[in-house]
Amino acid sequence: MRILLVEDDPDLTRQLKLALADAGYAVDHAPDGEEAQFLGETEPYDAVILDLGLPKVDGVSVLERWRRGNVTTPVLILTARGAWSDKVAGFDAGADDYLAKPFHTEELLARLRALLRRSAGHAAPSLSCGALRLDPRAARASVNGEPLRLTSLEYRLLHYMMMHQGRVIGRTELVEHLYDQDFDRDSNTIEVFIGRLRKKLGADRIETVRGLGYRLAPLPGEEAA
Repeated sequence: MRILLVEDDPDLTRQLKLALADAGYAVDHAPDGEEAQFLGETEPYDAVILDLGLPKVDGVSVLERWRRGNVTTPVLILTARGAWSDKVAGFDAGADDYLAKPFHTEELLARLRALLRRSAGHAAPSLSCGALRLDPRAARASVNGEPLRLTSLEYRLLHYMMMHQGRVIGRTELVEHLYDQDFDRDSNTIEVFIGRLRKKLGADRIETVRGLGYRLAPLPGEEAA
């Protein structure tokens, strides 16, 4: 899952980027409203964490412009403006959630997980696909109760596919959501990671749809698991 962090405080940015990376997210950063608006309009993020007091263009204006431009990415406002009137303005501009500073990092991560679940149509805190289970809170996955040993990129790929299970996902889409902006992207590496996951999940759990991409679905007889 790929996140855009819009924050102008360097110390807080470092703290949040580390926490988000440890939680299994690819993170891009925008230090001002102008860059945030451009990235939000041109990159396919799964969610945005948005400060309001930004240089160049304030956060509320950025959010309003995104929504006018039909950018539907879920947005969590993270700001020192904690008055009820600021919260109302943020929600009316198109925010999906609002967290005032100071805050606990665990609460931010929990709100982000909930935001991503809702946007993908999931209600339960854990994801399941037949005998396959993934717990975003602990960044762990298992098959039939047996833990899977996954690298960070394997986990990101599995997390995204489980959030969108049953749907055919193209390689380009996977690349866009697996890597951050600064990573040297190569769609051919997706085949490598898919191959690694198949060895760990079972060869038939990820289906190749020729010319279109990949689909993660329960195995026959697992639907009721």
